[in-house]
Amino acid sequence: MPKDNGIGASPKRREDIRFLTGTGNYTDDMNIRGQAHVYFLRSDVAHGTITKLDTTAAAAMDGVVQIFTGADFEAVGSIPCGWQITDLHGEPMQEPRHPVLAEGKVRHVGEPIAAIVAETLGQARDAAEAIELDIAELPAVVDMKAAAAAGATKVHDDLTSNLCYEWGFVEENRAAVDEAIKNAAHVTTLELVNNRLVANPMEPRVAIGDYARSDDQHTLYTTSQNPHVIRLLMGAFVLGIPEHKLRVVAPDVGGGFGTKIFHYQEEAFCTFAAKACNRPVKWTSSRSEAFISDAQGRDHVTKVELALDADNNFTALRCDTYANMGAYLSTFASSVPTWLHGTLLAGNYKTPLIYTNVKAMFTNTVPVDAYRGAGRPEATFQVERVIDKAARELGVDPIALRRQNYVTEFPYATPVAVEYDTGDYNATMDKLEEIGDFSGFEARRKASEAKGKWRGLGINSYIEACGIAPSNLVGQLGARAGLYDAATVRVNATGSISVMVGAHSHGQGHETSFPQVVAEMIGIPEDQIDIVHGDTSKIPFGMGTYGSRSLAVCGSAMVRATEKIIAKATKIAAHLMEASDADVELKDGVFSVAGTDKSVAWGDVTLSAYVPHNFPLEDIEPGLEETAFYDPANFTYPAGAYACEVEVDPETGKVTIEKFSAADDFGNVINPMIVSGQVHGGIAQGVGQALLENCSYDENGQLLSASYMDYAMPRADDLPFYSVDHSCQTPCTHNPLGVKGCGEAGAIGSPPSVVNAVIDALASGGKNVGHIDMPLTPDKVWAAINNA
Repeated sequence: MPKDNGIGASPKRREDIRFLTGTGNYTDDMNIRGQAHVYFLRSDVAHGTITKLDTTAAAAMDGVVQIFTGADFEAVGSIPCGWQITDLHGEPMQEPRHPVLAEGKVRHVGEPIAAIVAETLGQARDAAEAIELDIAELPAVVDMKAAAAAGATKVHDDLTSNLCYEWGFVEENRAAVDEAIKNAAHVTTLELVNNRLVANPMEPRVAIGDYARSDDQHTLYTTSQNPHVIRLLMGAFVLGIPEHKLRVVAPDVGGGFGTKIFHYQEEAFCTFAAKACNRPVKWTSSRSEAFISDAQGRDHVTKVELALDADNNFTALRCDTYANMGAYLSTFASSVPTWLHGTLLAGNYKTPLIYTNVKAMFTNTVPVDAYRGAGRPEATFQVERVIDKAARELGVDPIALRRQNYVTEFPYATPVAVEYDTGDYNATMDKLEEIGDFSGFEARRKASEAKGKWRGLGINSYIEACGIAPSNLVGQLGARAGLYDAATVRVNATGSISVMVGAHSHGQGHETSFPQVVAEMIGIPEDQIDIVHGDTSKIPFGMGTYGSRSLAVCGSAMVRATEKIIAKATKIAAHLMEASDADVELKDGVFSVAGTDKSVAWGDVTLSAYVPHNFPLEDIEPGLEETAFYDPANFTYPAGAYACEVEVDPETGKVTIEKFSAADDFGNVINPMIVSGQVHGGIAQGVGQALLENCSYDENGQLLSASYMDYAMPRADDLPFYSVDHSCQTPCTHNPLGVKGCGEAGAIGSPPSVVNAVIDALASGGKNVGHIDMPLTPDKVWAAINNA
């Protein structure tokens, strides 16, 4: 029987009551008395020198409070990058200044040049049109390989080239990998593109700066996935505000997908301007602004080679990648194609030798950073596409080839510096074959052929690394922050609990799933537990939510803090019952003495903690509140197997997804309903990348897909109802909950499944097509059919 509450149950999400009834508190819902509004004048060219910027007439217009330009921020710090990469020669990456407002030059369409603060947004927009601006346009560099060529136009004049870094990993494997490929019985080579994406959360970004002159207190309200990190980066590195004088609040946030992790110029501006104008300052992004100002995702160009011996065992993998950084380094941009990508190239397989080379390039485009999965989808796509191509070249079953090369013994130390603690990749593939009804595929293929359609089945296995850790390791790898998390559990006198967590919920359901854990540990109803997040004035510290880290890292901190609470409460209960703590146990919200009928309820103990009339004060302090910080010993490694069935219309090239199945191993599952929802959403995003979405620039750096008229988002009728299973559970061995991560899996496992399915469908129609780059739009598929 399914559980009704606690770990493993699926109570409805408590936060949905306010979300579905329109009573959520989003940043744009907030208005502070006396606030002014900001409009950013943004560059309409990708690369150029600002030759004239005259704000005189605009500043005199009705309602204008103040106009700011780059000159106002020359003494302010650069927007920082949070991860320094050391290149294959031992040198630090090239790291250009990232100004709050453009300083003399613009480097991508959408870069803010001036900020107009006015009484109304309309007045600010009108004033922007009155600014006299001239930009001497320079040649733009958009293509990464062109950016790397000798004599290419430089994005940053003060750098030696457009190369941010060249990274080799694992460098000591390089010669051995080259030799293994040279001597292999078979080598499959594949060149592919991981297309650039726009994140498109439901809620655009918003920032409100406020300043209290009475106590020199700054407050920023913002749409952020990690308010403490914003406070640290903006306060310490940009504006020079002491942390105790800076509060960052992220209320309800309508989706992030990575793009709201980062510290943006608009946040720093609004915080700065609130003090300069001595009044609150608000900016709300339009959807058009989001397309040219929010960090974009993916954008890798890769050549991958897989070597196999005569028995079809994988012997070596070599990858060469160009990774686009855009015009500036965003917060975690440098880590995505390196440590979040190179360390996952082993996939689920025991390939003994792996080497990857990554050239990270500056171009005159919007900065690129982490997007749902962040490096792991790119790695999985390379590995799973080249394996599928190898199976086709060798004439072997793609599932059998994968099974033959699976890692089967754990822990397993990969050749790319990570160690998988647990997993069972055959079990997830077994489950996939069951829920995907592979045995009935040939009948479905024949039915499609009878309608004049070609049907294909694409499968893949994936593994990802979640909860980046530990801090001492990532520090050695270049991270400029710790990657632990924190939680405070505050028990009230009447027994209810407030849990302050460093993670931030922007769709993940923390307000529902986190109480399930604490309720299970103590044995009280979940509605007695409240989750507090998103406000740096209330939380001890936290590293936010991204990389599927919330339960594995912040949840573990919450467990440790709750264990401290239980330990102290047990001592109080023992005193009340005149027993030894060692003899007292807590079950279903009641403390009892083993072997006796003595007991005391949770609420009585908590009341005694705050009304210590009968209390050993020399041994125990009053109150019941504990804080814990948790720094993981390792990543967690969720894994799974996905299958996609498509129909392709050979006359038009249109691809229709007919069936999609996902078997995941997320370790212990706290709330199965929420986990399924996360997988559903991830698959939709992965399908969007595979078939529809593409961020396209022309040779002048103009964004061609700058609105939903040109950027195709998946709609309901683009997707089938998925078969999702997460019953294959190998618990993580190094966190107290045994959980892994589920938030990104769908976006990692789905793109290669879709592409593999389309290639298989074309093969069923007699068309030998090695690869089609995403998105597989009808024109691309039609061209591939006719050129095969």
